[in-house]
Amino acid sequence: MNKEKHTKRNLKLTVAYDGSGYHGFQRQLNSMTVQQVLEEKLSSLMGEPVTVAGAARTDAGVHAYGQVITIRTNGAIPTDRIPAAARGLLPKDIAVLDATEMPAEFHARFSACGKMYIYRILNSTSPDPILRNYVWQFDRPLDVEAMNQALGLLVGEHNFGAFQSAGSSAKNPVRTLYSANCIRKDDRIEFQVHGNGFLYHMVRNVVGTVVNLGAGKNSLEYFLEIFSSCDRKLAGATAPATGLYLKEVFYKRP
Repeated sequence: MNKEKHTKRNLKLTVAYDGSGYHGFQRQLNSMTVQQVLEEKLSSLMGEPVTVAGAARTDAGVHAYGQVITIRTNGAIPTDRIPAAARGLLPKDIAVLDATEMPAEFHARFSACGKMYIYRILNSTSPDPILRNYVWQFDRPLDVEAMNQALGLLVGEHNFGAFQSAGSSAKNPVRTLYSANCIRKDDRIEFQVHGNGFLYHMVRNVVGTVVNLGAGKNSLEYFLEIFSSCDRKLAGATAPATGLYLKEVFYKRP
């Protein structure tokens, strides 16, 4: 049995998905998830049961451009043919973009040293029903310069306890952000956050709190007070899942 495990190929797959129709990435007993679909379809492709390990456990409604998964398999399909072959099996809202054979010790989650998330807001008084599952529709004017000032305070190694939702399994709330900023193009605002790891709902809680500042509800000084307090109760509401995207997972340190 041990010998068989060592002969299995260790495949790294980059996956994109529209999370609108799924109850998150991680397999659950009574809800459809991205992991469940991937395991079912990739098992069919490989001709044997496979278990998917994901780099990030995205929540219900969260999307991904660059989720990374690993599977171990004796399936003989050539690595370069996996994306095209998977396309014929997977639903249209999930795609395998790339496949690479990796050393046995590589793991999608535990080998990762960083992730980049983006968050999108439609800042307009006119709602867009077409975009309802892909942005946070926010109708009050937002000050991008003020929000960038707040985001700049988060860069570096800090205790992010103020932005950690209840239910988190993380014992240590200290994380490092390498960059955090937002840009406006017409009525679209996009946040980009790159860090070595993220707490439960951390990006959405940061965005919810920064938007309060951008809307004039809070000052920069009060934002710093919230951040320094490490008290989730002082921070803003969690931003909707619809605007969040896992952009990329990194395996080399910046």
